[in-house]
Amino acid sequence: MGRAIAARGLGLVYGGGHVGLMGIVADAAMRDGAEVIGIIPETLMRREVGHGAITELRVVATMHERKAMMADLSDGFVVLPGGIGTLDEAIEAFTWTQLGIHDKGLAFLDTEGYWQRLAGVLDHMVGEGFLHAKHRAMVGFAATPEAALDALAGFTPVEVEKWAEKSAR
Repeated sequence: MGRAIAARGLGLVYGGGHVGLMGIVADAAMRDGAEVIGIIPETLMRREVGHGAITELRVVATMHERKAMMADLSDGFVVLPGGIGTLDEAIEAFTWTQLGIHDKGLAFLDTEGYWQRLAGVLDHMVGEGFLHAKHRAMVGFAATPEAALDALAGFTPVEVEKWAEKSAR
């Protein structure tokens, strides 16, 4: 992912850590010439997980500030396989697009089908009338980093008059 970002002349905004998958992505993006901005809360910085070799590392007070700043600085969101924190950040970004708080695309990098069950949950929400199909269509699932970036490049937010509409059964 980091190489694909750099190859397109894009930058990376992420959680600021030097460990795990995102630490590897940040290293690859930096190595290939991309600007990399990390945003890390003080509590994680105190645990010494902040990445010291990126373009800029911003330290904030809370996780809420981190997510807000990441959203402000980003043009779109690519979600890599991860845990509950990753899912939290992704769903919040999607919700903000759905509500019109921002107009930024969201694509899940669906490595080896990792996110397919989430795609199924979103489809189920549409079927049950809790998510509008047009909102569901705003979320991309891509097999490669390049396809994820293509999805963001082609993203257009939609306006829907109603959140969801339950069909007559």
